[in-house]
This record gives sequence, structure tokens and C-alpha cells, in this order.
Amino acid sequence: MVDYLIFLAISTGIFALFGLGLNLQWGFTGLINFGHVGFMTLGAYTTVLLTLQGVPIIIAAIVGAIIAGLLGLLIGLSTLRLRSDYLAIVTIGVGEVIRLIINNQELPVGDSWVSGAFGVQSYPIPLSTIQPNLLFKILMIGLLTLLAAVTIFALWRWIRTAQKLLVSDAPQRSRNQQEFLSRLIVGGLLGLLSVAIYISGVISLYNYTPKAGLMLLCLTVLAFVFWRLEIVLRSPWGRVLKAIREDEEVPKALGKNVFWYKLQSLILGGAIAGVAGAFFAWQLSAIYPDNFQPQLTFDCWIMVILGGSGNNIGTILGAVIFFTYDTLTREFLPKIFTQLNVEQLGAFRIMVIGLILMVLMVWRPQGILGKKEELTLGK
Repeated sequence: MVDYLIFLAISTGIFALFGLGLNLQWGFTGLINFGHVGFMTLGAYTTVLLTLQGVPIIIAAIVGAIIAGLLGLLIGLSTLRLRSDYLAIVTIGVGEVIRLIINNQELPVGDSWVSGAFGVQSYPIPLSTIQPNLLFKILMIGLLTLLAAVTIFALWRWIRTAQKLLVSDAPQRSRNQQEFLSRLIVGGLLGLLSVAIYISGVISLYNYTPKAGLMLLCLTVLAFVFWRLEIVLRSPWGRVLKAIREDEEVPKALGKNVFWYKLQSLILGGAIAGVAGAFFAWQLSAIYPDNFQPQLTFDCWIMVILGGSGNNIGTILGAVIFFTYDTLTREFLPKIFTQLNVEQLGAFRIMVIGLILMVLMVWRPQGILGKKEELTLGK
């Protein structure tokens, strides 16, 4: 159970990071990106190919993020002056083109060139070869403790803010009460999940396993990216992005370079997805072009829509819900529907989550934590 929780924590962390990049582009700026997996693909392959050439892992991951950001620059320069539907068409095409090029070209794997269809294996993974002493274990457990404490404190303050608003803003009492209840439930569930991951992490770090080290690194990067995004999105830069999402003619009238702000959002969101790609490759330990199917992009859209676009906590919540659903259905559906084979069960799982999304769009189109006035699609 401990190992399984570690695996789920890594998977959720990777796709929460992946979703934060998409949420920046779509939820805060209104850019429809249906090829988000292309950024992840470039980040993953750049990282592993550079490490096989002897480049330090951290530097390779940074270069991978930069290359993914440059892809956002190229896409933006060619499409952002056009309507948003052109951006959607181009991005889904670019994502597939990148995957097909990698699948059909030879790649520099170490000292030789290997067909991309054969995949890339045996590349270095962070913290996998070390044998930490007791002091290093204590330092890692201390970092995990700090992350857990900061997370729980941030959730408490998030709930407390809604509670104060409930008391101070009487005219909007019913709306604020609904906001407080949703934050209380979500905050409580995320707090319990944080405690479960913390306990599993402490056990795995003390009896050190490479996956525990990867989980710690992934959660640290996720926390850092989330923290910095929350700061910049509350800054004047973030307010301009929201204004562009609502009506880009308004910031234009105020003298803002809308094209440049959109380009920055696309580059930064792509770079974040590139970092997620590095972690995705490290988790898999061997990557193939088929690991980066367009389905990953639409899984990411599901997470952002479920949690609520324009809300970073909602994106993380969407990733948690998605992987909880994925885990429970993989575990229990074969026991319930014994007459269905593996392919039929896979199709049934996709059908059910599609039904959940349809119900959510009718009942709460803004997502669980989103705000209805900040909806992007349909404007």
C-alpha cells in the first residue's frame, strides 16, 4: 500500500504540474491548446537524451523546459495574431507531428543512433543510484515535513479566507456560504490526502527507495511552481492575462501589448509542461513515442475542467480526482463486470468519465472550484 501511494503521489504530481501549464494558457489567458502533450514530449526526450550524453540531470531538465518553451514561442509567433480556433487546430497538429517525427527518426542515444520507434531506455533517474546515510534521510524527511506543513497551513488559510468573507459580506451570504462549504470539503479531503502521502513518504524515505526520492523531488517542484504561479497571477501581469481572457480589446485600449502577453503565457505554460515531461520520463524509466498520445492532452483538459479553470488549486484537485477515479475503476470494475474483457473495460471507464463530465457541465459548468463569471469557452 505504501509503494502504491507513492506511485499515485508521483502520477498526480506530474499531471498536476502538466495541468498548471494548461490552466495558465487556457484558464487565465483564454488560449485553447489541444496539443499540450507536444510540450511534454519535447521536455521528456530532451531531458533523457541529454543525460545519456553526460549532461547533469538538473541541467538537462532545465534545457528540456527551455526547448518546450521555445516550441510555445514558435507556435505563438505563427498563430496568436489569428483567431483562437486556429491556435487549437495548430496545436493539436503540432503535438502529433512531434510524436510522429520522433517515431520515424533516429535519435542520438548515448554513442549510437537508434530508431525512435525502439524507444529510449536505461537513462539516469534522479536520486536512484544514491545510498543515503542517516543524516541525508533525516534531511529528506525534514523537507517532506516542511512541504506537508506548508500545504496544510495553506489549505487552512484558504478555508479561513472564505469563512471571513461569509461573516463580512452579508448581501452575498448564500453565495459565500456555498463557497465556504466547497472549500471546507475540498480542503479537508486534500488535507487527509496530504497526511496519507506524508506518512507513506516518511516510511519510504527512511527505508529508502528511488521512487520515494522521485516523489519528494516531484512534490517539491510542484509546490514551487504552484507558489510562483499564485504570486505572478496576483500581480499586474496576471491581471492583464485575465483581462485578455475576458475581452482582449480592453487591455488593448489601455495600451497593453496583448500579443506579447499571450506569447509569454504560451511560453511559460509550455515550459511547465516540459518539466512535467521530464518527471513523466523518470517515472516510466523507459519512454516510447506511443507514451505521448493525444489522449494525455485530453486527460489534462478533464483535470482542469473538473477542478475549475482559472483556479490552480482546482487543477490540483482535478488531478487528484482523475487519478482516484482511474485507480478505483482499475481495481474494482473487473470484479464487478466479470463478463467484460480488458478492451471493453477500458472503453467503459472512458464512457463513465465522459458521462461525469456531461453531468458536471449541466450542474456546474465552471467546475468544482471555478467561478461561473470566469468561464472561457462559449464567449
